[in-house]
Amino acid sequence: MHGTLSSSAQKVQDILRTAGLNHEVRELPATTRSAMEAAAAIGCQVAQIAKSLVFKSKTSGKAILIIASGKNRVDEMKLTGYLGEPIERGDADFVRQKTGFAIGGVPPIGHSEKLETFIDEDLLQYGEIWAAAGTPNAVFRLTPADLTKMTCGKVIPVH
Repeated sequence: MHGTLSSSAQKVQDILRTAGLNHEVRELPATTRSAMEAAAAIGCQVAQIAKSLVFKSKTSGKAILIIASGKNRVDEMKLTGYLGEPIERGDADFVRQKTGFAIGGVPPIGHSEKLETFIDEDLLQYGEIWAAAGTPNAVFRLTPADLTKMTCGKVIPVH
């Protein structure tokens, strides 16, 4: 890590430290907004990117966080089956309201409110994965075990 972090990335770094986690937030010169961009900037496989996707349940209006492998597309019908109600992708305003972060930089932790979280089982096969850290060019490295522990997420097949 070189220099100081932007305020959103520093917020994630502080949340990690407060939780007793020694992960280091890095801000990269290239954007990491998409899984493909993140993998290219980091030098890892697209599948090692833990992308945070926020959905909105159509009935209750609650936010649902899906942390999916960068190579996978979330099957919304499968997720509807787990939740017992239909879902839709959260728009930019909904995502910022529920997480405190903009789309493209949503980390797996530190949200404005507690989100029901599901983790893509495909992420568990990697020794290390990378997650967004508050901005479209901030990331941190972690293990799948770290991810499940810090989010209390339920591991499921998402595609």
